Amino acid sequence: MKRAPKKTGYAPQIRMNLPGPKARKILERDKRVITPAYTRGYPLVIERGEGSYVFDPDGNKFLDFTAGVAVNALGHAHPEIVRVIQEQAEKFIHMAGTDFYYEIMAAFAEKLCAIAPGKTQKQTFLANSGTEAIEAAIKLARYVTRRPRMIAFFGCFHGRSMGSLSLTASKPAQRRHFSPLLGDVSHAPYGDLDFIENVLFKRTTPPEDVAAIFVEPIQGEGGYNVAPKGFLEGLRKICDEHGILMVVDEVQSGLGRTGKWWAVEHFGVEPDILCCAKPIGGGIPLGAIVARKELNAWPSGAHANTFGGNPLACAAGLRTMELIEDGLMDNAKRMGDYLAAGLDQLADEFAHVGPSHGLGLMQAIDIRRGKQGPLDHDRRDRIVNAAFAEGLLLLGCGEGGIRFIPSLTVEKGHIDALLTVLRKVIKTA
Repeated sequence: MKRAPKKTGYAPQIRMNLPGPKARKILERDKRVITPAYTRGYPLVIERGEGSYVFDPDGNKFLDFTAGVAVNALGHAHPEIVRVIQEQAEKFIHMAGTDFYYEIMAAFAEKLCAIAPGKTQKQTFLANSGTEAIEAAIKLARYVTRRPRMIAFFGCFHGRSMGSLSLTASKPAQRRHFSPLLGDVSHAPYGDLDFIENVLFKRTTPPEDVAAIFVEPIQGEGGYNVAPKGFLEGLRKICDEHGILMVVDEVQSGLGRTGKWWAVEHFGVEPDILCCAKPIGGGIPLGAIVARKELNAWPSGAHANTFGGNPLACAAGLRTMELIEDGLMDNAKRMGDYLAAGLDQLADEFAHVGPSHGLGLMQAIDIRRGKQGPLDHDRRDRIVNAAFAEGLLLLGCGEGGIRFIPSLTVEKGHIDALLTVLRKVIKTA
């Protein structure tokens, strides 16, 4: 694939060794009062953002290929999102949507249900995060089916609260010393239908006791593993045969990132319950489950929260969906192909870099000890940290993966700038 002519202005701009003096002062203040539990990899201090860039208080300009962990689908400080947040804030900032009614909540829910996968009528429950969406799905699945058990997959990440953590099987640090978690959760290898049918169902987990199977179409925290061919279709069949609900977690993969509204649409499967969050609030905390209408049989008071469906989040989220619908899914497909081709060029150049894997603008490469060797966690971290020193923001995934999740507005020039920095740091890390 031919590269577009190199444009000026796309590259990050770093003026000093990082962190700079103003950033260091903020880091010192932060360390005194903020818990060490957060997963902060490198000392980025953000003062403002604009499009695909963030700026620190020392005037350094960073190229952002994290999008706030896949939250900022439109980039930083998109003028339309700023506008609708300001307009809504001038009207009212909060009235609990679980106790009262307001139009922007209904408008947001109408749009979200309209773009949900499948043709059946939907209803939504609004929360504040992906973790809360998973918790709501657990409760709804148990309530509707009157069954206790759930199945999830090794490598999955569904959140860190006690219910969602019971499903998560990504990293030991996420579960260590937090037991007992929810009982009646079984795990299977990702992509292995035979294990479910001939090991779990026949030895430990009677299918008639299973309320739901939770699955990511692309495992996020687990390494950007795309569902193998036939896996989701087969899982849908298993669920239908045994009256089990299929719950699809699209918290990271959803809302146009893969070139379709939802990653599950690439596989032609309609879930019973869809869990989403991250970009759906336009940068304001918002999570949701979207379920077939007939499943929403729980009564008033069965589940609720104070801030879910906050009017600022609904206003920002509705405008985000409208803007994504206006050509950004096509851009995600085109730029995703361009990004994958560039990453594959790096894989051809360096023996320890694996080929790209993902869909659309949800891409990753694996760093290994040799082309076919084991994943190299330490070298991956050195590459990510070296990229930060050059002004490129990246995140790891899995044991040795690096993920690339820019805004859906990303341009070829941004990708070329990414590849230039990445090539440099891979050589030396």
